[in-house]
Amino acid sequence: MEILHATLNDLEEVAGLFDEYRQFYGLESDTSSAKAFIQLRMALKESVIFIAVINGKTIGFAQLYPTFSSIALQRAYILNDIYVTDDARGQGVGTALMENVFQYCQQQSARYVTLQTAADNVHARKLYENLHMKQDQYCNYVKYFN
Repeated sequence: MEILHATLNDLEEVAGLFDEYRQFYGLESDTSSAKAFIQLRMALKESVIFIAVINGKTIGFAQLYPTFSSIALQRAYILNDIYVTDDARGQGVGTALMENVFQYCQQQSARYVTLQTAADNVHARKLYENLHMKQDQYCNYVKYFN
């Protein structure tokens, strides 16, 4: 397995996985919008995307968004998206992607990487806990606008 930093050359593969990821969360397939969204993030360098590849097939991705820790005066990252195809689950792909994310964040001198997952997403929570991630002490609030 290889973990690669995705470029615009990987757009089709990433967009396809991103569309599958959105379907996993109950949204309808919309490949053109998924592709446009990923293409814009890549072109504007608004996110960092890593892909997992086995035998030339892209089987997973992780997408980071940069932010900052004002208190620490350092860069930080939000791991907004991580997805592994059904047929590749249980093979260590999620772990490999996460370890690559951690390495990248450390190379960027980030203060932390943070993520959110659903309370009932038992498999994801187990992955994060096995990688020594901890739930923080903050209460998250959200206001949706549409």
